[in-house]
Amino acid sequence: MAKIVAVTSCPTGIAHTFMAAEGLEQGSKALGHTIKVETQGSVGSQNALTAEEIAAADLVIIAADTKVDMTRFAGKRVYQTSTNAAINNGQAVVSTALEQAKVFGAAAPKEELADSVAKIKEERSASRTGPYKHLMTGVSYMLPFVVAGGLLIALGFAFGGIYVGDKENTLGWALFQTGAQGGFALMVPILAGYIAYSIADRPGLVPGMIGGMLAGFTGSGFLGGIAAGFIAGYLTDWLNKHIKLSKNLAGLKPILILPLLSSTIVGLLMLFVIGAPVKALLDALTTWLSGMQESSAAILGLLLGAMMAFDMGGPINKAAYTFAVGLLDSQIYMPMAAVMAAGMTPPLGLALATMLFKNRFTAAEKEAGKAAVVLGISFITEGAIPFAAKDPFRVIPSIMVGSGVTGALSMLFKAELRVPHGGIFVLPIPNAVTNLGPYLLSILIGTAVTVGMLSLLKKPVTEDNA
Repeated sequence: MAKIVAVTSCPTGIAHTFMAAEGLEQGSKALGHTIKVETQGSVGSQNALTAEEIAAADLVIIAADTKVDMTRFAGKRVYQTSTNAAINNGQAVVSTALEQAKVFGAAAPKEELADSVAKIKEERSASRTGPYKHLMTGVSYMLPFVVAGGLLIALGFAFGGIYVGDKENTLGWALFQTGAQGGFALMVPILAGYIAYSIADRPGLVPGMIGGMLAGFTGSGFLGGIAAGFIAGYLTDWLNKHIKLSKNLAGLKPILILPLLSSTIVGLLMLFVIGAPVKALLDALTTWLSGMQESSAAILGLLLGAMMAFDMGGPINKAAYTFAVGLLDSQIYMPMAAVMAAGMTPPLGLALATMLFKNRFTAAEKEAGKAAVVLGISFITEGAIPFAAKDPFRVIPSIMVGSGVTGALSMLFKAELRVPHGGIFVLPIPNAVTNLGPYLLSILIGTAVTVGMLSLLKKPVTEDNA
């Protein structure tokens, strides 16, 4: 029997984080091993691993889609994978980890601490999965600013109405400005800063955030922030590896030399090389989308809706969501409405199907259906994952069709959403969503379509497919 410790983390820190933890726990139990899982979710670390528990462990599993600090696992056998892998088959992840885990870093005596830390950083860099993981780390830190800022803007409209921008309307104006000039203004710098942090650790934060601020200054917005984050991260990482200093000056590198050099280079690039072309690209994209909302709204909504359902919180889902959030700053709100509606439909459709066609689902799935109701109305698409993991070839097409219909109808109804999250709980806020009645209808129709597809594709549960 092996002693295992694990860490799970996803970009939003809501559903995938905890579902991956459950998958690892169930997989370890089935194989006769003990495990403790630390979840690094939206409320911080829970069930945190102690130094003693890590020291006693035979194996460390990291199931994460964002950056996890690996320093404390130096000298331990470590296996890294995604949250999706742990959710879909935790037992297989544990088995593979026991076979393939490799010693991470090296335990070093005190006098060799600096060399040990450098080696750990090199191995951490080599173990990353590339640009997508860096982008998702940035998104995970950005989302709370987006959500809080969006809700504050919506509350500003609730108290200020059409006069929200008038300083005479004190409360509405204050809430609106806090959301717009506070939360939303920090959105791109946080995104850029933590993309750079994912690549280059703490020295990347300063140039990344400065580059993100300059993206706003140059008008290159969300796309400029992404570019600034990657440039700052990879540049800082390169400088860190190639600038060699004596031990007396080494302490200046992370707090002075790297931030100063990389910030200077990133700033010059954003102002003179990158800002203008990216702004032109963003303007062209905004114009194209504005035109598409008039001429091909249903197609755009159908595409975004299907993307939201395809992997239920995975890379494709996050791409659609991030795309819609990025357009909020350009005052294009229809894609955001389509994305949220389409993200609510999969768990709602599956929950309703478990009630209407009880013989098509196992007892565990029917139990999961109860939780899926709450997750669905809260715009947590991951509530559909347990069903898709059990029967992907029937469930995924069903929810994609339902979400595609929802997204298309939302766009056709010209519904606009100024709040990037919250599900049904933000809909009563005045001016948060336009065309509320038709918008709710699009969710109901998409849910019904999902149920209809499931009724056609799902087979009654037998001993063979239970």
